[in-house]
Amino acid sequence: MSRIGLAPIEVPAGIEITISDKNVVSVKGPKGELHQNVDSNITVKKEENSIVLERHSEQKDHKAKHGLYRSLIFNMIEGVNNGYKKDLELVGVGYRASNKGQILELSLGFSHPIVLEIAPEVKVSTASERGKNPIITLESFDKQLIGQVAAKIKSMRKPEPYKGKGIRFVGEYIRRKAGKSAAK
Repeated sequence: MSRIGLAPIEVPAGIEITISDKNVVSVKGPKGELHQNVDSNITVKKEENSIVLERHSEQKDHKAKHGLYRSLIFNMIEGVNNGYKKDLELVGVGYRASNKGQILELSLGFSHPIVLEIAPEVKVSTASERGKNPIITLESFDKQLIGQVAAKIKSMRKPEPYKGKGIRFVGEYIRRKAGKSAAK
């Protein structure tokens, strides 16, 4: 069983953390500001330069939430301090991506281009080099939001197992299937 909830969270210099009476943790740093409501069964305490979470009982639900909220707060601190970055690769003949500010336009082999408006907290950029697959780069301080945006973009054309065409994360391995064998 994981004991991640018991580990204290180190707070780097330059990060400001406030804990309200209603169990709302706010983290402010150079990249932005995030808020998280914490369950009433978990107590968040701020010590010198660390955060400690404690649970009220040993119930299974309380143990699960203990680790969950510890991870969420750690991700918030990491995000406002360093930020998160995800790279998506478009694999397929004629697949293209371009952006104008927060508007992402994808050509994925459909009869029309797909236009997505990306949340203002996520910075989007595209790169297309001759002879290489187009790359979409997402950067944000919110790990949950950047994962949700990346999943939405990826769902537009999921990688298929026969030719490997579709949108995938850079470095992601797609298990390939052998197609039909030719008849004799």
